[in-house]
Amino acid sequence: MESSPIETDSKSPHTSAHHYGALQPLLDDESVEEIWINSPQRIYVARRGRSELTNLVLTKSQLQSIMDRILMWSGRRIDLSHPFVDARLPDGSRLHITIPEITAEHWAINIRKHLMRGKSLHELCAMGVMSEEILGFLGESIRNRSNILVSGATQAGKTTVLNALVSSIAPTERVITIEEVFELKPRLPDCVAMQTRSANLDGIGEISIRRLIKEALRMRPSRLVIGEIREAESLDLLIALNSGIPGMATIHANSARDAIRKLQTLPLLAGENITQDFLTPTVYSAIDYVIHVGLDNLGTRRVLEVARVNNRSENTFIEIEHEYLWDGDSYRRGPLI
Repeated sequence: MESSPIETDSKSPHTSAHHYGALQPLLDDESVEEIWINSPQRIYVARRGRSELTNLVLTKSQLQSIMDRILMWSGRRIDLSHPFVDARLPDGSRLHITIPEITAEHWAINIRKHLMRGKSLHELCAMGVMSEEILGFLGESIRNRSNILVSGATQAGKTTVLNALVSSIAPTERVITIEEVFELKPRLPDCVAMQTRSANLDGIGEISIRRLIKEALRMRPSRLVIGEIREAESLDLLIALNSGIPGMATIHANSARDAIRKLQTLPLLAGENITQDFLTPTVYSAIDYVIHVGLDNLGTRRVLEVARVNNRSENTFIEIEHEYLWDGDSYRRGPLI
């Protein structure tokens, strides 16, 4: 498959139906959570958290045609100088592509669907993602304008929970969301959604999350929501939260404790003048609660931890206290961690 450059500033007239050939049945199948393609002959899906190889076999030209159509709709480019693409489909599913020579031979394609993205906290509770008690606790935390960090592994449901939390914000508040690719769709009347932009063919025009955070602060936000913090933008978020603007974000981590440790580490990427002596009190002053979500072996997504971040530390060890902890059978109050 050729890795020819694709770039467009307008939507192709041929994509109005948004039909993607042989992949369309998988995209329409509500039991399919994610599709990934290792080669035209090796196409996998995830159902209820478990992966399975499909019997779908494409030719290189068929797969190229489908991907070209998606990329034309999204306005994203891919070529040897930009071998990665992060984009979205018309239904909001997230697309990621990696091409040779980064991959050995074939394009590596992931399409992550958001089957639960539009669910409210009450709907997630009814689905068993959290208990009634946690539902009430989170609702009260939002009303109190608490700063919340949602952590978890890939596909654990971080974006789903974050979207439900944001949708619970009072309609009188003005919310600014910042993402790499539009995924959040909060049910709010006063909401501005922004996403990053890659550099153009001349290597200019890139807009980062850090830039968007700075711009958002000029837009009179009542709340600031970052789809995911990965790098130095974590410092900008912490500074914004410590300046009196409530906010929420997600982060990849294995536990609530690890999420706070990671938040103490990522801002170091912002420059050599950032020290742990500065970061430790900044983190515990900025974050009120960590909600850690997980996906078990049976494909069940659940809130595993709700942890309070206390305003104190011993050296660089920030004190965290479990409000709720899933022990495998039920929720219980947990100890300091």
